[in-house]
Amino acid sequence: MLFDFLKYVQPTWYFNLTPAKGKAVYWVDYHKLPPEEKRLIDFDENFSTSDAPQLDAAYQALHKGIIKDDAQFVFEAPVRTCFDIADNYRFIKKYYRAFWTYYIFCRRILSFHNPIKEIQALQQVKHVRKVNLHDRVKRYDQYENFASPLLAEVPFISVIVPTLNRYPYLKDVFVDLARQDYTHFEVIVIDQTDEPDRAFYDQLKLQKTVVFQEGKGQWLSRNEAVRIAGGDFLLFYDDDSRVEPDWITQHIKGLDFFGADITAGVSFSKTGGEIPKDYSYFRWASQFDSGNALVKREVFESIGLFDRQFDKMRMGDGEFGLRAYLFGFKSISHPYASRLHLKVDSGGLRQMGSWDAFRSANLFAPKPIPSVLYLYRKYFPASNVKNALILGVFPSLIPYKFKRNKVLYPVGILMAIVMLPVLSIQVFKSWKRAGAMLQEGDKIEVLKQRNLTQR
Repeated sequence: MLFDFLKYVQPTWYFNLTPAKGKAVYWVDYHKLPPEEKRLIDFDENFSTSDAPQLDAAYQALHKGIIKDDAQFVFEAPVRTCFDIADNYRFIKKYYRAFWTYYIFCRRILSFHNPIKEIQALQQVKHVRKVNLHDRVKRYDQYENFASPLLAEVPFISVIVPTLNRYPYLKDVFVDLARQDYTHFEVIVIDQTDEPDRAFYDQLKLQKTVVFQEGKGQWLSRNEAVRIAGGDFLLFYDDDSRVEPDWITQHIKGLDFFGADITAGVSFSKTGGEIPKDYSYFRWASQFDSGNALVKREVFESIGLFDRQFDKMRMGDGEFGLRAYLFGFKSISHPYASRLHLKVDSGGLRQMGSWDAFRSANLFAPKPIPSVLYLYRKYFPASNVKNALILGVFPSLIPYKFKRNKVLYPVGILMAIVMLPVLSIQVFKSWKRAGAMLQEGDKIEVLKQRNLTQR
């Protein structure tokens, strides 16, 4: 039910896929919204396909933070709609930079689509201007004074912190946790350091469990922590992060306010890409960050633990978040449960081999990290996987510290042309490794349900 050209610009977006169950309404019917929410949306009747204005409005609603869990608001097209080419170009021009319009045009010409039809479609939308999706968004003013029944119950929270060779930063993690205004929690540390400093933990006054894990693996460690956690709510945190004193309180309150199963707190980084504008307001979560997320234990009991295929690689949290979405669990992006992610250049996953999904450890390593293709190929159509590869490889040739500088991206394209033989070998290695992972199957273990006397 989506505009076809989304596969070029957001090929692995959660909302390209449809959950098997669940009551959350991601695509709302504009005509059923209350007046105050309609005013946030510019209903565009200039599309030529009958259902396109409705879906365009639903796309705006999703990005503007309009959150519904009542089936009466769902927009249901009568059949699978195929929007014409001009409608697709109109949609892209409205919500994406001009570059993407011409990128898609070139891609389609090179894919042997009719060039006359493509040019005619572009001509039809030449006067369309980009729309700012973030200038009028849904504000939940009642949140500030919300008296959370869940907070009043004072549930027991398990804060889960895997660590590897980061004691100086871990010390600050515990300083921040000791300052929390919500105190009914435990900390579970899974220490994977080769020669752990056991005395380090003696000075910490918090309720804690420390497991010294011999094998290394970020999902191995988190799975072990989930198994031994005493709380019905599991709060995942990284060992190179800083948070405010109301961090735990905000997570619980947000979960309760929206009746959610997961609150995905936002993460601000000192390095890396620019901060998305939608980090400033509540919205449906489109990712799961294992460095800042509160999850009901029942989610793990329903869908299983983290997939161990991702150990020592990337996107294990992305797979878990997508799996939870497909199972119908409700996840909210929470602007007030934020953290500062230091992204230090030593220890942790950095020590295991990469800065991010597409920036491999050395010139001859697979690109992207094989687990990335394992995730994409497991859940998305082949055309989306191909598009995701194209979008990921070119920017990855720019050093990570310059990731925010979009001006350098054309340089990445030029470098890719020069390095095409090497890139081809890297991608082939990754594709082959991912294929072996898919053939082997996932490594998702079941979490047994606890009976009431255990809670």
